[in-house]
Amino acid sequence: MTLRELAERASTSHSTLAAYESNTKVPRADTMLRVLEAAGSDIVVTSRRGRDWDERVARGDELQAVLDLAAHFPVRYDPALGASRFGMMA
Repeated sequence: MTLRELAERASTSHSTLAAYESNTKVPRADTMLRVLEAAGSDIVVTSRRGRDWDERVARGDELQAVLDLAAHFPVRYDPALGASRFGMMA
């Protein structure tokens, strides 16, 4: 199927489809669905919550531990270093 044929079936212009193809324009959800259906495809939406929920919770716990550790470090640093510069004697 040509781009013009797909555009006609999806009730849009071929230049709009070309813009979607080149990532210069992003279709709205209803437009994307219409183009997919015109191309003979279906879209299926599934929930990922049950599949990897435990992993996401574990990663959240890990992030919280890192943030808790970071809270123990000073917010500001002393810009004047106490050591001499490399190659120079104090």
